Amino acid sequence: MEQNELKEGRLLDYEGNLYEAGYSTSLIKKYKRKDIVGLKSRIKEWDYYAIFLKDYAICFTISDCSIFSLISVSIIDLVKKRFKTKSKLQFFSFGKLNLPSSSEIGDSVYSSKDFSLTFLNNGNSREIKASIKNFVNNKDLDVDIILSPTSTKSMVIATPFKKKKHFYYNQKINNLVANGYFKLGDKLTSIKDGMGVLDWGRGVWTYKNTWYWASLSIKDNEEYKGFNLGYGFGDTSKASENMLFINKEAYKLDDVKFYFTKKNGREDFLGPIKLLSESKDIDLTFTPIVDRHEDTNALLIASFQHQIFGKFNGKIKTKDNKEVIFKDAIGFLEKVKNRW
Repeated sequence: MEQNELKEGRLLDYEGNLYEAGYSTSLIKKYKRKDIVGLKSRIKEWDYYAIFLKDYAICFTISDCSIFSLISVSIIDLVKKRFKTKSKLQFFSFGKLNLPSSSEIGDSVYSSKDFSLTFLNNGNSREIKASIKNFVNNKDLDVDIILSPTSTKSMVIATPFKKKKHFYYNQKINNLVANGYFKLGDKLTSIKDGMGVLDWGRGVWTYKNTWYWASLSIKDNEEYKGFNLGYGFGDTSKASENMLFINKEAYKLDDVKFYFTKKNGREDFLGPIKLLSESKDIDLTFTPIVDRHEDTNALLIASFQHQIFGKFNGKIKTKDNKEVIFKDAIGFLEKVKNRW
């Protein structure tokens, strides 16, 4: 597949369509909410972080999806194989959260009397701060995490939908080094050299869609390794979102598909999952540990989510025949079906 590398400039033309579809390794196009033409109810903007420790994963979301906003924090216990999520769902936000137009600088903030979540970004460093009353069993949660990049390269993609004036502009920053702590009740868990990823997304979405996404960020023998793999929505004929990261370098990949184990004729989200490209350059097996399965169904809004945390084993080969091996590498894979 011939993939188009984006050129610098405006993201949208004056009719609200993408100037060009394609990929980059930096946020080369400029997103401006005011350039969007069409239904404001279809605008979706979010910042999402996932942090991985030895025994835990922690996920943070601040999203403004116009007809609703969702702010959430999840702690996934990889040893006890359980998770807890605390969320705030509010209707008719329509941009009131004022999320930054760039991932390079700007703060994302939500605050109420019992739930606050802040992503700070001064252009040099990132910080996640959270304070949630009664997160679980009358225990309060406090979080303070500093994130440091290991590379200037990331996965950036501009994807059109078949419907005019609809698009998705997305950046995934892998291999962020996390240091800080989270405190649940009286138990303080220090975070030292954890690994994280940022999912920064801005766009105008169609009402019904499904996506598949797999993400990994690890440090393996003093080497930072990670990948972003995904598909499932929009017109990806100009570029896939698949990319491999090794230390400071990024390697563009082609197609990928996820093959779920079937149980009683349905997808088994706790069974082994194969990730394969047509060329077999991507050949991974994912073994689930915890399925963070959460469904939301509120009138016209519905989201059916399986975010599965587990271990990747296998290989990815680049176009210059560099082969990268992954062995019991902790990451996640998800299938999300939305009606929003």
